[in-house]
Amino acid sequence: MGEFRIRVVPPWNKGKLVGQKAPLKLKEIWAVRVRLQVFRRTRELALFDLGIDSKLRACDLLKLKVRDVCHGERVAARAIVVQQKTSRPVQFEITESTRTALADWIRLSGLASDDFLFLSRVLVSPHLSTRQNARIVDFWVEEIGLDPAAYGTHSIRRTKPSLIYRRTNLRAVQLLLGHTKLDSTVRYLPHRGGGLLGVCGANRGVTLPPAEPD
Repeated sequence: MGEFRIRVVPPWNKGKLVGQKAPLKLKEIWAVRVRLQVFRRTRELALFDLGIDSKLRACDLLKLKVRDVCHGERVAARAIVVQQKTSRPVQFEITESTRTALADWIRLSGLASDDFLFLSRVLVSPHLSTRQNARIVDFWVEEIGLDPAAYGTHSIRRTKPSLIYRRTNLRAVQLLLGHTKLDSTVRYLPHRGGGLLGVCGANRGVTLPPAEPD
């Protein structure tokens, strides 16, 4: 009789850290930003700054076109984007430093109004893919001495809410993100012991008008 063999496939997450990815701290933001500026990586600087300001998921960030962030030839101070996951609009502020980075990138690359902001260098894709973006984020965090396994593209989305929380409170971040439940907001913030979970538990049932889910 022939020998029966079972092929053992290792788990996809073997040796990897799974779960929530850590947000960047302020000093880490500046460390990445300074490196991108010093080495004149204009596209990456615009991608990094807009990712933090917009708090968008990578799938929405990478599909942005020039017209989504510009009024005529000027980068707008605010933008509204309809999200792919929820089909709901979300508004975000574009800070002055991000506007400068975007303007530099648009001018340098000669982008037109209907062009994607972050074009792919692979011909089969019209814009950066989420996989390409993930590799870029891994490179950023590795360059400043962090463990890429502990960070990811969602780290960029979580960064600004975590910084605002340090200066305000959980309720302020809930309003900023438009979450209807505090539980959703808690997932975006750094856990300090049981503090955040305790606040969330104490406020169960507190809701806002229908808004963006996590």
